[in-house]
Amino acid sequence: MTYRGHIENGVVILDEPLSLPDGTTVSVEPVSAELEAQYAALREGLLRLAGTIDDMPPDMSENLDHYLYGCPRK
Repeated sequence: MTYRGHIENGVVILDEPLSLPDGTTVSVEPVSAELEAQYAALREGLLRLAGTIDDMPPDMSENLDHYLYGCPRK
């Protein structure tokens, strides 16, 4: 899972409260402003599509592999 945050006085500050046990190993990867802008544009584009398709089967989310690839239904 990925958590977002920023650096303040040399310390990572998470945007959302998170309770991890002491000693938990974490990885911090800086995100460039250019990449952040690309992520924002992708998010906006996907959100514009959200809720626009209204003729899907009612079990589409549960049986996506069935509809895409013909796998047995769950």
